[in-house]
Amino acid sequence: MSKLTLDGVDVMGERLAKEVLEVIQEKPNLCKISFVAHSVGGLVARYAIGRLYRPPKEEVKEDKSGDGCKEEQRGTIGGLEAMNFITVASPHLGSRGNKQVPFLFGVPAFEKAASCVIHWIFRRTGRHLFLTDDDEGKPPLLKRMLDDYDEFYFMYATFPDV
Repeated sequence: MSKLTLDGVDVMGERLAKEVLEVIQEKPNLCKISFVAHSVGGLVARYAIGRLYRPPKEEVKEDKSGDGCKEEQRGTIGGLEAMNFITVASPHLGSRGNKQVPFLFGVPAFEKAASCVIHWIFRRTGRHLFLTDDDEGKPPLLKRMLDDYDEFYFMYATFPDV
């Protein structure tokens, strides 16, 4: 496991958002964007989407450029039309219960011990996954991502079928 994986969902999401913007700048004819992610990558992608989200403009412009791109009435991701968001085995709700964390074998004592030491092993990412992060009294990051908290709009306003 790379040490970068332990930086936290938010830090990894910021890195992904920056990388996506670099690709968009390098390829100005892009019109649409999709995300496919596995495990914690699904959380990272959701965070990046929240950072890249742009609210819809009030007026819809016709395609006068001839490049086949059109502006949508819903928000965009980095200026691109959101198409698909697919995750496999991503813990979108975190891992508070022993039934959600198979390696704890359903033993409550293991779960309790894991929640005490997980931040030493998996650092900030572990705190995010076990919903034990408490940044300035705010709810856990994964909870904020579910609720479109504060300045983040994570999914529902952008992807058509979420």
